[in-house]
Amino acid sequence: MKLKYILTLFLSACSSLLFAQNPEDALRTAWFTQNGTARVMAIGGAMGSLGGDITANHVNPAGLGLYKTREFILTPGLALNNNRFNFRGTDTSGNKNAFQYGTIGAVWGNSQKPGYSKYTSSAFAISVNQLANYQNRESFRGVNNMSSFSEQYLEELVRDRADTNAALSNYIFGSSLAFRTFLIDTTSGPGNIVTGYQSMVPISTGVNQLYDAITRGGYHEIAFGTAGNVQDKLYVGFSVNLPIIFYNRELFYKETDLTSNPNNSFSFFEYKENFTSNGFGIGGKLGLIYKPVEMWRIGFAFHTPQWIGFKDRIGSSITANTESYAGTRSETSDNLNSGNAGIREYNLTTPWRAIFSVSHVFREISDTRQQRAFITGDLEYVNYRAARFHSADDISEQLDNYYQFVNETIKDIYKGNINARLGAEVKFNTFMFRLGGAYYGSPYNNENLQANRWLASGGLGYRNKGVFIDLTYSHTFNQDVRFPYLLSDKPNTFAEQTGSIGRVVMTLGFKF
Repeated sequence: MKLKYILTLFLSACSSLLFAQNPEDALRTAWFTQNGTARVMAIGGAMGSLGGDITANHVNPAGLGLYKTREFILTPGLALNNNRFNFRGTDTSGNKNAFQYGTIGAVWGNSQKPGYSKYTSSAFAISVNQLANYQNRESFRGVNNMSSFSEQYLEELVRDRADTNAALSNYIFGSSLAFRTFLIDTTSGPGNIVTGYQSMVPISTGVNQLYDAITRGGYHEIAFGTAGNVQDKLYVGFSVNLPIIFYNRELFYKETDLTSNPNNSFSFFEYKENFTSNGFGIGGKLGLIYKPVEMWRIGFAFHTPQWIGFKDRIGSSITANTESYAGTRSETSDNLNSGNAGIREYNLTTPWRAIFSVSHVFREISDTRQQRAFITGDLEYVNYRAARFHSADDISEQLDNYYQFVNETIKDIYKGNINARLGAEVKFNTFMFRLGGAYYGSPYNNENLQANRWLASGGLGYRNKGVFIDLTYSHTFNQDVRFPYLLSDKPNTFAEQTGSIGRVVMTLGFKF
């Protein structure tokens, strides 16, 4: 009941805004699998206590302290998306491949002369990593006789007690488009007095629903990190991180009459949307790695919330065929907004993270060429419900109230959860063989929303005379949910998402 109450408040707050953020926008910058070099990907992303890899700059900067030489690293890759959806009993599937990349950058490590410093060595790194890849296509369809996409517009107009002038002009990215195309129309009482609004979609006899979204972009992070090595026993480090986000969604949604009745005032309607979001911000990561005894490493890292400023743009249109009622009508937000996209600026604070890690290194000696194997594992806690939206307009009480509702919704529908990663490597002179796995728990508080991610990975590595090449394949099994629309007065329908993402990653590096 609490969730329904919060959702009602959230949707009510959205009604008087040009367009609105929703809790899913916050999750897009929080729930993702670990990305990095091919070596890190091969061991399941476990990098909390291992160190000696540039990806430590984005996970536990203390790991940079193991560097005593200089390296340059380049990591191209390919993502193979295989999506499967079940929406109201109908199965659909689709594939989309996309270029991605792992950690790219350089590390400068140097040893200190005895007696000059308490540090045995120190290191500095500049790197960029793609934390999340948004290149994907999500498409599903099914028959629905319980609700319609059009009802969100109906709810909006009824909640606001909007008159016909408001319905025509005040909701230019949604309800006004529906009203102008007669997808939503007035109801009348005696004397033709307007008494309310109605949807022309014949829900009781059912409609075919189609949701098709193509997404592009990525969540990128530039990191400037430094670390110090105290007597090859304790490593401490921190990094300053600059998140850069680009996200674009082209959405096509359609409902079609399930019957062949030409006189029920509905044939179909189509909704199209082009949404773009750009963000830039700042955050920090700090950590330590300690060797209590030979062969054991214990690591801890803390990722502060990232503050990200966003600027969103949206354009939308509706085409509806209500048969003899009003024929085929089309309307676009461009026509109602002088040809301009809708623009919204706001700030997002992402959830904080904490990572505890343990590694066991066989033959732990300073000459890494003589090390024979390792086993490493991470436990990562992410407080998904801690994400917060903030208005970029300090003087708008309306926006402040709206974002308060959004944040209450986030606290209600998300929770904190634990991610686990495990990996191992065996070394034969210049060749390495690696295996790994990971589990990412559900961010949803509602047990009916089943979501998790399992990852299995393996790879090979070659190192000789200052040059190294690593090749990895990782496979992530996904389970998630997708809501085509949200309503406050009836149960919301959603698609169950399964499928997988295969990643082929190669790292090229050399010492200089």
